[in-house]
Amino acid sequence: MCQLLGMNCATPTDVTFSFTGFAARGGVTDHHSDGFGVAFFEDKACRLFIDNQSAGTSPVADLIKRYPIKSKNVISHIRKATQGTVLLENCHPFMRELWGRHWIFAHNGDLHGFAPFLSGVYQPVGDTDSELAFCALMQGLRKRFPGSQPPLNELGHALADITRDITLHGVFNFLLCNGQALFAHCSTRLYYIVRQWPFSKAHLIDADLSIDFAQVTTPDDRVAVIATAPLTDNETWTQFAPGELIMFEDGRPTMTWSVPIPPEVQAKNAANTACT
Repeated sequence: MCQLLGMNCATPTDVTFSFTGFAARGGVTDHHSDGFGVAFFEDKACRLFIDNQSAGTSPVADLIKRYPIKSKNVISHIRKATQGTVLLENCHPFMRELWGRHWIFAHNGDLHGFAPFLSGVYQPVGDTDSELAFCALMQGLRKRFPGSQPPLNELGHALADITRDITLHGVFNFLLCNGQALFAHCSTRLYYIVRQWPFSKAHLIDADLSIDFAQVTTPDDRVAVIATAPLTDNETWTQFAPGELIMFEDGRPTMTWSVPIPPEVQAKNAANTACT
């Protein structure tokens, strides 16, 4: 399966430590070698880097490891293709505009028989079901709130409704962000951890690298990290329940919705989850 990484913070923070372990899963410690991407929000806009090379060998990934971009919201993805060829336009995250903001989306899963009608405002550039689902999400939100963005709690309710329809077609783990909040939905497998004062040491699973966060943080810092599988082996990660949609703000979960998951999706072993 592909892998997802998200970070939501109270203050601008760099993702270099987590990304170093995460990128190793792109062809070094695991087999997700069909491209990768990472997006860093700066208020309403974001910096987006994608490459159809593996994260384990890409010069773009090396740049991200060496360049500590500070952001309050980050989404990254490493890809193992099932639907869609190994091309740059099929690399996640995907970006679209809605209500004068950039929106970023990354998906881990596999949707079958999914053919939504798209009016024309949002159309996929590549040929993955993931980008198609993102376009359907954006179109659905725009249709419900044509004038301007609603309060985040109303936005979350609408997102849960639209997600419910898409999950009927298969596994739909995703991360979605507009620079204000990060939404994470679990169909099969997703974890998160909140790091806050007093901070402690962390050691990566996929690289022999440790960091003492207490040496590089302040009491005002708080960071929520979301990942398909835990990135560290000496911290306690919280597993999402299947169907959970969680909104993260300022480095912590603030609201949760429950989206019914079809029995056939629940039966899938998370270790066999595919990605497009």
